[in-house]
Amino acid sequence: MGSIIGEILPLALGVAISPIPIIAAILMLLSPKARGTSVGFLIGWVVGITVAVVVFTLLASIIPASDPDASKPIAGWIKIILGALLLLLAARQFRGRPTGDAEPALPKWMSAIDTMNVQRAIVLGFLLSAVNPKNLLMAAGGGVAIGGAGASVGAEVIAIVVFIVIAASSVAVPVIAYLVAADRMAAPLQSLRGWLVLNNTTVMAILLLVIGVVMVGKGIGSF
Repeated sequence: MGSIIGEILPLALGVAISPIPIIAAILMLLSPKARGTSVGFLIGWVVGITVAVVVFTLLASIIPASDPDASKPIAGWIKIILGALLLLLAARQFRGRPTGDAEPALPKWMSAIDTMNVQRAIVLGFLLSAVNPKNLLMAAGGGVAIGGAGASVGAEVIAIVVFIVIAASSVAVPVIAYLVAADRMAAPLQSLRGWLVLNNTTVMAILLLVIGVVMVGKGIGSF
């Protein structure tokens, strides 16, 4: 069980530290419909993560079981491919970073957050967690690690819950904090949003680079 948690921990953290969903959640918390849209976004975010990691766990469990001490070439190649894709995304993020005094480019849909309703916030949260390529690759890696470990169903369920809790924490914490103390959260949220906007591409490039290298390394270690 400990080895599974050790494998999924960096991947879950990778999903959690993704700046764009955090910025989207903060913008919703600063919008006129803060409570409804932020909670809806959190629901969609959690559901998307859950669907992605469960699907890949089930797919990975189809891989034929083998001696725990034997090599696992299928799982190894899957991890190497996922790691390589993460490295490619890291390179793309690094090349796309703003230079000089240029303003970082943010997705155009963020300008519509002020007019967003709860249903659209749920859909947006789901898309950013389950369909976004970066998060999907990390969820896939988590699912492969869980489903390919040959653990019991109970252990897999616990690992999935741990992955979801960690991956969803970066969106859940500001939303819950706002619901508890809305008046005191406005200034910290504005400050955090500004920092994330300026450092979005750099943070993601470093994050994807580290997780990609770890994933490739674990894949090589499976042979």
